[in-house]
Amino acid sequence: MEPLKHECGIAMIRLRKPLAYYKEKYGTYAYALDKLYLLMEKQHNRGQEGAGVGVVNLKAAPGHEYLWRERELGPQAIQEIFNRIGTQLQKADLENMTPEEAETIAPMTGEIYLGHLRYSTTGKSGIEYVHPFLRRNNWRSRNLLMCGNFNMTNVDELFDSVVSRGQHPRLYSDTIILLEMLGYALDKENHRIYKKYRDDLGESFLDRSLEEIIEEELDIRNVLKATAPEWDGGYVICGATGAGNVFVFRDPNGIRPAYYYIDDEIIIATSERPQIQTVFGVREEDVHELKPGEALLVSIHGEPSVERILPQLSNSRCSFERIYFSRGTDADIYRERKELGRLLVPEIVKAVDGNIADTVFSYIPNTAEVAFYGMTEGLEEYLNEYKAQRILALQSDGKLTRESIRKVMESKVRIEKAAVKDIKLRTFIADGDVRNDLAAHVYDISYGCLRPGVDSLVVIDDSIVRGTTLRQSILNMLGRLNPRKIIVVSSSPQVRYPDYYGIDMSRMNEFIAFKAAVELLRERGMEYVLASTYSACRKELEKGAGEPLVNHVKNIYGHFTDEEISRKIAEMVKPSNLDVTIVYQTVEGLRKACPGYPGDWYFSGNYPTPGGTRLVNQSYINWFEGNPNKRK
Repeated sequence: MEPLKHECGIAMIRLRKPLAYYKEKYGTYAYALDKLYLLMEKQHNRGQEGAGVGVVNLKAAPGHEYLWRERELGPQAIQEIFNRIGTQLQKADLENMTPEEAETIAPMTGEIYLGHLRYSTTGKSGIEYVHPFLRRNNWRSRNLLMCGNFNMTNVDELFDSVVSRGQHPRLYSDTIILLEMLGYALDKENHRIYKKYRDDLGESFLDRSLEEIIEEELDIRNVLKATAPEWDGGYVICGATGAGNVFVFRDPNGIRPAYYYIDDEIIIATSERPQIQTVFGVREEDVHELKPGEALLVSIHGEPSVERILPQLSNSRCSFERIYFSRGTDADIYRERKELGRLLVPEIVKAVDGNIADTVFSYIPNTAEVAFYGMTEGLEEYLNEYKAQRILALQSDGKLTRESIRKVMESKVRIEKAAVKDIKLRTFIADGDVRNDLAAHVYDISYGCLRPGVDSLVVIDDSIVRGTTLRQSILNMLGRLNPRKIIVVSSSPQVRYPDYYGIDMSRMNEFIAFKAAVELLRERGMEYVLASTYSACRKELEKGAGEPLVNHVKNIYGHFTDEEISRKIAEMVKPSNLDVTIVYQTVEGLRKACPGYPGDWYFSGNYPTPGGTRLVNQSYINWFEGNPNKRK
């Protein structure tokens, strides 16, 4: 019930017609900017810290800018960026320009558009960390705009590799390091072609002709294949050269998502599918998933191809995308979230002792709404079976009458809006006590929606990660309704392990499940498990490169059932005057609901890359040594 720090989101547009075409058909030269704005706003849940836009103009006259970039921090970053762009276009009087003027001298217009929504996944913030990043050069084919949705788990090794080649990164971040690596490989690809024609043709080619040859022959596949094998992490990386080469490249495990659409007017890539469908009015089947290890490439002439850069590894498509991050308007995600709710019904019925008549069902927050629909449908199925069995029993006993049938048929699932979020409140005050008091009032309750002391209250959430908002706000607030008991249901399993692939959950001490397991170990006199796990983690990090790694943090949970940990979590978060039960989705249920997305390391501890396993062991060492916020 507390927001996770989201991943980043990307949007790429490549126009395939002259700007005059869009002016004539859609009434504006800024057609792509309008669409980019919509694509970014419809992914806005992914990027609360900042945003950025980059534009490449392939027809700009010499002496005029051809690489434009705007970046901004803050929750209104998208609006502020496009307001600035709009001001520039109005000042230039874009819509009254001739087609030639619009293509050669207009600001923030061109053929290639990159959009990025940022949320820090490394604890680092500031405008210098906001995408797209830009590497400048006075040859168009050596310029590089880059943005992405990614987090690398072997940053130290990559940094050392970059420095060993004589490069000098200006910041220590995976984004800067990737930019330097790609830029280095881009320089080598340029030089390969330059050297080939310089040696073969001597001075018979003028520099301008040679530049055009390089731009024509430059193969972005060589750039990606020279760099990507060194990367360990989850990523979708999008880039464009100043000459017009475009790439969108997905990691070989498919951890982070990417989708694309192509027609004769436009090429689009985004982090989510529904945004393309909605903004461009296209069918679901026309939007394609970029497969793991593949890159969508676009030539300088606007010709697309999908190429394999790395071999596809084990399918590790992120399950948290389906539960939480991606919008539920995607047809498959909508269906999966409903199934997550439906699969919880047997445990919910057990938690209310089978007494559906005296139970009210609700959800909190709004992101749990789709799972709530699935849960209520499952409850209705349960009630229908109950009614059928009850009627058969009445018939068997000779008590089947109109009145007895009517009484059975009156049974129903009672649905209420128990809590409403007050979006006007913001917990902006840093002081802990005052902030907690504000947090306790973020939600309002619907008084009178249940019978005090009689009805139980079931509320479903999409995830319970830290338990802070439950403890400080939600349960106290719901307790004012005076329910007989409260059952909090999570449509995701217990979040037990940090993420290192793009979500800011990298410290062991953040998770209420981890705290509960540690508390159980201490209560049962098993502190030795904490120490032995620490020793095992330290030994694991001493292994040489290439040796298989083991996640020893699993030892912490291995002594308890899921139900024992859930009961302990309930004890830790509930007010003393309330009867609270917490029901979590199982990992098996998650896999059943989302069969195509087995990337469940948050819950299972099965990391898809060596870097993730190494970092989870390091995270436990940091916690045990009393440095939980240490990131290395």
